[in-house]
Amino acid sequence: MEISPWDNAMAQLDKAADFLNLNKDILVILKNCERINIVNLPIRRDNGKIECFTGIRVLHSSARGPTKGGVRFHPQVTLDEVKALAFWMSMKTSVVGLPYGGAKGGIICNPQELSINEIERLTRRYTSMIGTFSPWRDIPAPDVNTNSQIMAWIMDTYSMNVGETSLGVVTGKPIDIGGSLGRETATGQGMLYIMEEFCKKTKQKLDSSTTIAIQGFGNVGSAIARFLYERHNCKIVAVSDEKGGVYNPDGMDMIELKNHEQKTGSVVEFDGTTFISNEDLLRLKCDFLLPCALENQINDKIAETTEAKTIIEGANGPTLSSADKILEERDIIVVPDILANAGGVTCSYFEWVQDLHSFFWDLDRVNHELKRILAHAFDDVYKMYEKEKTDFRNAAYLVGIARIARAIELRGIYP
Repeated sequence: MEISPWDNAMAQLDKAADFLNLNKDILVILKNCERINIVNLPIRRDNGKIECFTGIRVLHSSARGPTKGGVRFHPQVTLDEVKALAFWMSMKTSVVGLPYGGAKGGIICNPQELSINEIERLTRRYTSMIGTFSPWRDIPAPDVNTNSQIMAWIMDTYSMNVGETSLGVVTGKPIDIGGSLGRETATGQGMLYIMEEFCKKTKQKLDSSTTIAIQGFGNVGSAIARFLYERHNCKIVAVSDEKGGVYNPDGMDMIELKNHEQKTGSVVEFDGTTFISNEDLLRLKCDFLLPCALENQINDKIAETTEAKTIIEGANGPTLSSADKILEERDIIVVPDILANAGGVTCSYFEWVQDLHSFFWDLDRVNHELKRILAHAFDDVYKMYEKEKTDFRNAAYLVGIARIARAIELRGIYP
C-alpha cells in the first residue's frame, strides 16, 4: 500500500512530537491545516469550448506570520499532496527562522496540453477565486511547472482586483516588476551552502574526488549540478529527468549537459554516457545523492539497496518515513528537505522585503544574506542533532516545531 505525502508528513511530525514531549493540544493544531480552499476553474479554451479545472490552496499555519508557499500546475496534484507540502513549508520557514507560516497550492492540469493564452486565463481565474493571496496573509511563489511569467500574472490579477499595484503579493516575479536577483537559482545555491556547511562539520571535502548523483534536472537539479561542477569541480556521475538518466563513472561536463538538455528536451543520449533509469540512479554508489524531483522517490526498497553515503534532499518529501528508519540503521545520513532546499523560500523572503520597502539589493547582498541565514539554520540543526543523538531530519523538526509551538503558546487561542 502506497503511503500518501500527508501520512508521511504526519509520521515525521509524530516522531518529533514524541521527542519533544509536545503539548497534545499543540499537536492537534499542527495536525490540522488552518484553511483548505478547493475551487472550480472554468476557462474558455482556444477552440471556444469551456473546460473546468480544479484549483487547491492550503494554508497550514500562520502562527509565525503570513503563509508562504508555491503553486504547481501538474496532472497529479492531489489534496493530500498539497496539504503535506503546506505542512513542510511551515517546518521549513520555521527552521530557517523566517517570519512566515506554510502554504501550498496547485491546479490539476497538464500545462503541456495548454496554450500560453490558456495558461494565462487559468492562472488569472485561480488567483481571483482562491481568495487568500495578500502580501500580509498568503504569498505564493513558483513551483513545479510554474515560472516568473505566471507569477507576474498572479501579481497583475491581484493588483487589478484591489485597485493598486501590489508587488509583494507574490515572489519569484521577473526582475522588471519587483523580482529579486538570485531568485531563480536560490534553491540550488542554498543547497550548495548547506552541503558546504555539512562538509565543514563532518570534515569532508567537496572536490574532484567527490562523486555525486542527481535525480531531477529542473531549476533545482540543474543549478546545484552547475554550482558543484564549477565551484568545486565535483564529479557528477549521474543525472536524470522524467525521461530517464545518463551515467558516466568519470563524471560529466555540466555546461555541455545543460546545452544538450536545452536542445533536445532531455538529458538522455548525452555523448559519452550510458542510459540509466531513475530508480537505478537512486541506488548508485556515490558520496552524495541529491533527489531533486518529486516526493516519495526513496522508498523502503531503495533505502535498502542504495550505495549513497549521504542524501541531500533538493525535492520536497522525497523520502518515505519508513525508508528513513532503514537509512538510519544503515548509517546513511539524510540532510532533510526542510533544511537542504530552504534557499528558495529564503530568497523569496528577501524579494518580499525588497518589495515592501521598494528598495532592491544587488546580487552580492542577496547571496551574502542567503549564506548567513542558511549557515545559522544549519548550525541550529546540527547542535540539536548532536544534543539529542537523533537523525538529521528529526533534529530539523525538533527545531522547527519548537518555534511554532512557542508562537502558538504566546499568541493563545482566539476567542
